[in-house]
Amino acid sequence: MKDVTFGQYYPRDSFVHRIDPRMKFLFLIAYIVAIFLATNFYGLAVCTAVLVVIIALARIPFGKVLRSIRGILVLLVFTALLNILFVDGETVYAQWWIFVITREGLLFAGLLSLRLVLLVLCSSMLTFTTTPVSLTDGVESLLTPLKWIKLPVHALALVMSIALRMIPVLMDEVDRIKNAQRARGADLDRGGLIYKIRTTIPILVPLVLSALRRADELGDAMDARCYMGDKHRTKYKKLHFTWRDLLAFLVGAALITGVVLLRIYLPAPF
Repeated sequence: MKDVTFGQYYPRDSFVHRIDPRMKFLFLIAYIVAIFLATNFYGLAVCTAVLVVIIALARIPFGKVLRSIRGILVLLVFTALLNILFVDGETVYAQWWIFVITREGLLFAGLLSLRLVLLVLCSSMLTFTTTPVSLTDGVESLLTPLKWIKLPVHALALVMSIALRMIPVLMDEVDRIKNAQRARGADLDRGGLIYKIRTTIPILVPLVLSALRRADELGDAMDARCYMGDKHRTKYKKLHFTWRDLLAFLVGAALITGVVLLRIYLPAPF
């Protein structure tokens, strides 16, 4: 579970780290839109190149970023196999019973897998380069217009921030529970799928209890500090846009424009 990197902050004094968290959210939305607008490998190649530049500018080791994919490997393999074996097409490479492997199925599986990988990597870069406090402030600022319809914007932003922070904490808790069970003679590493599912139940029960205990402790700590939501709350660091944010906005707009042009002039290969 130590390989789970989503939700972790990687401290660096880089160009990407200094971008306003609101612009990071907006750029992430633009990037996701570009990913799903891309209907060929040319568009996804542009998205990949942009992401590689972002990782380089953030000065985060590529290996650490790539470890974010490990959490979706099963999903990647499952969806790829479904598309390879069941998507119909004109060019058939192999066929057996209800399964058929076509050129179109292979291309679609590749596009979908690459989309999922880019989506996870770019989302991970948001948490790698933004502190939980900045994430909360950024979400709260972006959702401020919703206060007009009486939505608890600050509470929503706080819940999101706590949820992100709890991901690595719970992963460490899973490791601790597994090590404790191994010390008592439990064999968690052998057996097939059914056996692994059965051994997961003794892990889930203490994990849920630990999560509830941590939630109570967090609530008590917030009460002890007289937390009152956003009432009369000031901020130590106020958010403001700079030239870096303008550059990020222009890159996001150019990315969507480029992908749309590639979609128009280079249609999907299936």
